[in-house]
Amino acid sequence: MASLKDLRNRIASVKATQKITKAMQMVAAAKLRRAQEAAEAARPYSQRMAAVLANITQAIGSGGDAPALMTGTGRDDVHLLVVATAERGLCGGFNSQIARFARDHARRLMASGKTVKIITVGKKGFDLLRRDFGAQIIDRVELRDVKQVGFANADAIGRKIIKLFEEGQFDVCTLFYSEFKSVIAQIPTALQIVPAAAPATAAQAGGATAVYEYEPEPGEILSDLIPRNISVQIFRALLENAAGEMGAKMSAMDNATRNAGDMINKLSITYNRQRQAQITKELIEIISGAEAL
Repeated sequence: MASLKDLRNRIASVKATQKITKAMQMVAAAKLRRAQEAAEAARPYSQRMAAVLANITQAIGSGGDAPALMTGTGRDDVHLLVVATAERGLCGGFNSQIARFARDHARRLMASGKTVKIITVGKKGFDLLRRDFGAQIIDRVELRDVKQVGFANADAIGRKIIKLFEEGQFDVCTLFYSEFKSVIAQIPTALQIVPAAAPATAAQAGGATAVYEYEPEPGEILSDLIPRNISVQIFRALLENAAGEMGAKMSAMDNATRNAGDMINKLSITYNRQRQAQITKELIEIISGAEAL
């Protein structure tokens, strides 16, 4: 049985940990609002770009003017998985959910005879995937030193993907991230970005289809728009991850603070009972000694 001094030290240690988790919860709550606003602000832009992309693609039709990033290589033998996670832990199962989703997808592809290559964005994604897919990881991107993720970071990743595609390194590229829904709900999401997945057209959305005249030609516009769309989708994924990470961290630190409080209560009860037993034992010894005299 632990001594009273050991119990006091343990109670003090748990209280110090509780202060840390409470402070981390408050920091995550403060950062969550800004991250959530950034993620929500990026959604209309990415959706509008997808609508423009749909209109231009519809104008081109099945002609041969579409760039390779739109049409693809005509094969699906080699798949590139871009797995975006957080740089740090202490956010519950946020990172592991994304990694598990990507891992299951990679295993299905490999079981069907496809070749899988992986680029990890975020330190935790690399740590979670390197054990099972160390040979498949061809590159890793870490944003630990970046104070606030910007479009330049996403654009650099997008240019790297486009360079690999132009070199014939892969046929299909899929982006994995976690879409922010609420503080307690982050949905692992897979988005195909190469070849560009055909977004919903205006007719599918229930609206009227407008007729546009393009200058320059639609094929030239797509040559610039599709690479930009890749960077925009990656940027949105990074913003969604940032909001999801703060929400998951806030929830995890709240649970840790509550668990620390429960542990302190249990240790305090144990300490008081043991202290009371020791006092009672000393009183019995004093009384027995006095009676013996």
